[in-house]
Amino acid sequence: MQAIVTGYSSGIGKAISEILEENSYKVIRLKSRLDDTKALEKEVREVLKKDDLNVLINCAGLGVFKPHEEISIDKIQELIGVNLTAPIILSNLCLRSLKKTKGHIINISSIEALRHSKFSALYTATKAGLRNFSLALFEELRRADVKVTNINPDLTKTNFFDEFNFEPSDNKNAYLDPNDIAKAVLEVLQFSGVISELTIRPQRLEIKKK
Repeated sequence: MQAIVTGYSSGIGKAISEILEENSYKVIRLKSRLDDTKALEKEVREVLKKDDLNVLINCAGLGVFKPHEEISIDKIQELIGVNLTAPIILSNLCLRSLKKTKGHIINISSIEALRHSKFSALYTATKAGLRNFSLALFEELRRADVKVTNINPDLTKTNFFDEFNFEPSDNKNAYLDPNDIAKAVLEVLQFSGVISELTIRPQRLEIKKK
């Protein structure tokens, strides 16, 4: 069983990669930058020449939370490229292979795909786009027996918050652990039907400023 997992180097992506490997998956770690579409396409095509793919997990993500007029054009393009364009392109490149294996696409979106928070317009747009792409793609692929799942994690204790002036509080009831998300991914893969969407939240909502 082969799986491509983006964002594998840290946080949720790392936890997902580790739990998959513990359960007999071979995790393919792409080397190309996700916003370099030509390099990404070339690498994925080379990977798929060797073996078919069973699972594609689009987990890599970037965030920015500030007034929209303060965000640089380069940052806007980077966020859209990594959070939305790359998952769409990877799905396109992998679908013929996933149809052969009756495989599974899992997109890690965000709780922000479901709400409208201040200073989150750009991030929310990319994650809401990913969520709706997932749900529409499932309808397209049902007859091909390819499963598509969208997962919306709430605040998760990772290095995602390193560059921001806020982070989840230290209350264990106010954040998720990356391993929680990884366990959910494994359960989704093992489920006999299709979990088309899953939202995972901590009990409390508590944020602290750095």
